[in-house]
Amino acid sequence: MIKGGTGGGKTITGLVFENKVNLNVLFENIDGYSIIKTKNKSGNYIYYNGNIVGRSFKKHEFYRFLNEYDIDWKNHLSKKLLPDNGLFVIVRDTLFIIEIKFQQVAGSVDEKLQTCDFKRKQYTKLVHSLNWKVEYVYVLNDWFKQDSYKDTLDYIHSMNCHYLFNVIPLKWLGLPDD
Repeated sequence: MIKGGTGGGKTITGLVFENKVNLNVLFENIDGYSIIKTKNKSGNYIYYNGNIVGRSFKKHEFYRFLNEYDIDWKNHLSKKLLPDNGLFVIVRDTLFIIEIKFQQVAGSVDEKLQTCDFKRKQYTKLVHSLNWKVEYVYVLNDWFKQDSYKDTLDYIHSMNCHYLFNVIPLKWLGLPDD
């Protein structure tokens, strides 16, 4: 999407990220979507036209969400991982771990991008008993389109992880985008 653009037939309907934006705010700004907080602080319910389509959570909310399924992280991992954003898409039985990385200068995020395989496997261990698929996704800004990131981006894909630039199309997540 073009910032300040007027859209049109070729506009991607999706979650458009600018810096560290709250995933729930992005959903609330898309027609048909609404967010309702859970009562037990385990994130939020995501509704589309009145039907629940997913759950979203950040950091420690993720572990309260897992407690709803009687999953104690200590039985699976030696250390907690705290996701920037988590999204469980019900129709796909898929847990998306969404890490947002926006840079304007070189820095420590370069090495963080190389940890996706380990983290995806750790999250997979946590939800294995639920038979959920885990997708580990980086949302990157245009800084990472530089040639110096080619090897890192190739590595991310080779580890069955994903990266997208600035936007996650709703259809890619398996969510409605009418």
